[in-house]
Amino acid sequence: MSDDLSSDPVEPMFEQALQAKLLLIGRESLLRSKSHLHFVLITTDIIANHREEVLKNFMHYPVVQHYTAADFDRMFKMKGAKAVGFAKSGLAKSIYAALKPYRINEPLHPSKKPEAPPASPSAPAAA
Repeated sequence: MSDDLSSDPVEPMFEQALQAKLLLIGRESLLRSKSHLHFVLITTDIIANHREEVLKNFMHYPVVQHYTAADFDRMFKMKGAKAVGFAKSGLAKSIYAALKPYRINEPLHPSKKPEAPPASPSAPAAA
């Protein structure tokens, strides 16, 4: 990350999220709290296998990859954390909006019905 990270407009919102207890720290905590989750933020230096595991386990949620583990330590006061989640809230929406350019997946929406398969040539035409 750049040396001028303090000018990052998202950082003050991270402090507010900490105070409001909106952070879910670590993959296990995230897995237990999916119903409260708005999005997942992972570090750029996360192990590739863990990155793929996060993408698989949270395919229905936006996953953003930004900052390093050292940045997480400084911003969230959590040594060694490489994955954090944000609980559903207006603040989480604002943070996600600022970090959306760093999203690394397209969340699946289970409520959306898949498109119907094309009709077979022998099926009667709709009137």
